[in-house]
Amino acid sequence: MHPVRRQTSPHAARLRRDATDVEHKLWTVLRNRQLEGFKFRRQASIGPFIVDFLCVETMLIIELDGGQHSEEKDAARTLSLKARGYSILRIWNHEVLANFDGVVEAIRLASTKQARPSPNPLP
Repeated sequence: MHPVRRQTSPHAARLRRDATDVEHKLWTVLRNRQLEGFKFRRQASIGPFIVDFLCVETMLIIELDGGQHSEEKDAARTLSLKARGYSILRIWNHEVLANFDGVVEAIRLASTKQARPSPNPLP
């Protein structure tokens, strides 16, 4: 497993500060281990990339896609992240708004599918 850089880049800090409404909405259910006890980070740095949401323990990345995403850029980025061992769940912004419960369930299923026993379980 490749380490995830814990130092906050200024760009990641700005992205967290200027999060979209969709990111805020999804963060309300991902933060504080609310989803099956998994710890998610938002705007996490992995190598040269900043991903929308990351669960290190399951190696799952959640990317919210809107009009600013380019399939070509996303494909190269996805290949690089997958080569590092991560799984990526891409969700369109409009899906979060139109089918929030379905999106949360898809994330829950992806997280539990990827789950490995934690070397540091919670008490």
